Amino acid sequence: MTAQQPLGYDAFVELAAADPAVLGLVLKGSRAHEGMTTEYSDHDLYAVLADGATTDLTRFTGHRAPDLDLVVLSLEEFRGAGGFERYALAHARVVLDRLDGGIAWILAGMARLDAAEAFREAGGWLDAYANSLYRSVKNDRDGHALAARLDAADSLRFLLELLFALDRRPRPYNKYLRWELDRRPLPGWDTGLLLDAVDRISTKGDVWAQRRLFAQVEAVTRRAGHGAVLDAWGADLDLMRPR
Repeated sequence: MTAQQPLGYDAFVELAAADPAVLGLVLKGSRAHEGMTTEYSDHDLYAVLADGATTDLTRFTGHRAPDLDLVVLSLEEFRGAGGFERYALAHARVVLDRLDGGIAWILAGMARLDAAEAFREAGGWLDAYANSLYRSVKNDRDGHALAARLDAADSLRFLLELLFALDRRPRPYNKYLRWELDRRPLPGWDTGLLLDAVDRISTKGDVWAQRRLFAQVEAVTRRAGHGAVLDAWGADLDLMRPR
């Protein structure tokens, strides 16, 4: 492709489909989330190659163009993908699967944390959430309004990680938070009330809303077996709880 005619999505899919080294094509991002595509949406595509395969398609590694953002990787690398990409891959759409469902099976595994992983991560996120919440309400008490709002905003990142880990799901990106909750609400949570609290806390650092939300979180996390994480905060819990 020339600089004037960069490689686009349809052209690459055609090339990949004709290359036996390509085991799978996976489309992620807004085009894999129904109703989220805009006029600015490109195609975020993973091309999965057979381990050790030699193919001319590797020249497109890292390719970015207005229509196509491409990742080319081996099957082994694809199996180990995750981290920040985990939510995107969990909701990705399979365009090509030469492993008789194997590509789809790998993606399905991204969507569900195993029990031990989820419990471990939830404990860590709970402690981080409590830390930011405590700093926020303490700063509000001491007259540090900006610091209180910043800590309140920080706490929400940890809170959302926590709530999704409790349900053994990767946390959605902020763009897809409402989309995700509208389709798969968190068990035991009213989506409208939760998002309203998140909005009030993120925009105003509302201490009343933070304490009320913490009361719900404390009840949920104690039932999930994380009481020891909370108890380690000792008397500081009183500052976080509703007055």
